Amino acid sequence: MLRGLLVTDFTAEVLANYLNNLEGLPAVEVSAAAFNQVMPVLMSPGDPSHQQKDFLFIWTQPERLFDAFRRFLEFEDVSIDEILQEVDQFCHLLRPWEKTTANIFVATWMLPPYQHKMNILQDMKTRHGLSYCLMKMNVRLVENVADSRSIHVLDTRVWTETVGRNAFNPKLWYMGKIPFDPQVFKEAASGIKAALRGLKGLSRKLILLDLDDTLWGGIVGDDGWENICLGGHDPMGEAFVDFQRALKSLKQQGILLGIISKNEESVALEAIRRHPEMILKEEDFSGWKINWMDKAQNIAELTSELNLGLSSVVFIDDNPVERARVRETLPDVLVPDWPQDALLSRQSLLTLGCFDSPNVTAEDMNRSKMYAQERDRQKVMAQVGSPEEWLKGLDIKVKVAPLLNVDLARTAQLLNKTNQMNLTTRRMTEGELAQWADHPSRRLWTFRVADKFGDSGLAGIASLEIDGNIGRITDFILSCRVFGRKIEDLMFFIVHYYAKKDGVRQLQARYLPTPKNKPCLEFLRRLGLKEAEPHIFTWDTEQDYDAPQQLTMDLFDGSTANAK
Repeated sequence: MLRGLLVTDFTAEVLANYLNNLEGLPAVEVSAAAFNQVMPVLMSPGDPSHQQKDFLFIWTQPERLFDAFRRFLEFEDVSIDEILQEVDQFCHLLRPWEKTTANIFVATWMLPPYQHKMNILQDMKTRHGLSYCLMKMNVRLVENVADSRSIHVLDTRVWTETVGRNAFNPKLWYMGKIPFDPQVFKEAASGIKAALRGLKGLSRKLILLDLDDTLWGGIVGDDGWENICLGGHDPMGEAFVDFQRALKSLKQQGILLGIISKNEESVALEAIRRHPEMILKEEDFSGWKINWMDKAQNIAELTSELNLGLSSVVFIDDNPVERARVRETLPDVLVPDWPQDALLSRQSLLTLGCFDSPNVTAEDMNRSKMYAQERDRQKVMAQVGSPEEWLKGLDIKVKVAPLLNVDLARTAQLLNKTNQMNLTTRRMTEGELAQWADHPSRRLWTFRVADKFGDSGLAGIASLEIDGNIGRITDFILSCRVFGRKIEDLMFFIVHYYAKKDGVRQLQARYLPTPKNKPCLEFLRRLGLKEAEPHIFTWDTEQDYDAPQQLTMDLFDGSTANAK
């Protein structure tokens, strides 16, 4: 349960009710600050009544928050620079909240459309234009908080434009100090929860797609790949191409794509490989199950092969019978209703609201490529005689470094999304993680992994908290993509190596069990650590621990850690 505080200059109970009752993770419990007390609240981040909040949401009306803008709206001679100075002052008040609140959401400023119609010729002028002024204010807001790991700007227009011409309701304002139609607050609640899901690592990571009449028009097995509806000077064909372009864009942001289709695999793959209008190529898909088996079974198997949970999956299929089957059998999978009209496919995809992420890292952009490289590794493994030979042939290189600012986003992402090889599964925002790691008694290392097939990027995290001659391992996290290649052994070697240099005599690791992190427990037991109490492991640093010989290490201090 995440606890939040709403800070508004209007009556916010409707928004609070939507947030508290809207289905879907994460569960939230919000309260609203006193009506029209925005500045007093923002000026008192240390007030005990505002403490222990997981998030803060600030939504204000520009003419009520900024005196200079109010006078500008009344056509007084006010410069935009004066208004922007007030925006700067507002942003300055947000900064102390970063120390007490994990996430701060700020809604952009806007006016009802009818206010812009009073003088449309002036609206975009640099001196008296309302639209121009509001754009400058919102850009200034974004620029002021661009370096913050905790402050996130949310675009109010998305909510009001979705509702349409009835979004603003002057009657509700005069009768109850409510500026928007209730549907706007419902859209806002959905947007806030989507943002929280992204920050907490709960967003969907894998889209599984049907092919016939979903990714293209027609039945490829009957019509042949040359005759499927895709591209060309045809409204339906153009719609399927644009749908694929939207999927490709999501893939570029780190969302995996897969295929679940009842077809002959060779026929379906031929269409993907040979049709000139295909936007998505074979390498864009992380995996597929193209056969005549039950789709629910195929989804479960493919998701497992990709080392993901079913709660990570979105299944898109034009067939309502197949959708119903998957919904009933795999309730954790998101199965959206899909339009029969393919002209609406792209719109339906982009309005799902389940793929939010605070950052797009280099690893995100290359994720599909990494899965393709993994298929190549598995082919090699099937051809060699032993795991040792396979590992030696991979030519694995691991770069070990402390937590660098450039890696903070990816490190927080790995911390929040990794479930299997994870000692404690604790979750932290980027700001919280940076603050934690900055303590002089704490050490945090990142591990980048590459081999002859490609670069897996930042795939591991280990952290240590030193208390005298005791070193407590706080985080031990490794991506499932590289688990089982002795990298986890090297990570423990690094912790042991540097702990010993820091005077630590005993390492301790407390394993916190979850339904998914049993692989971490099995690894700790395989290492041979003492388990004096259930799930509490120790290792005396006087006892040597050798680095795995199949890997090459590159340590950030330039030293070699191959010695015992």
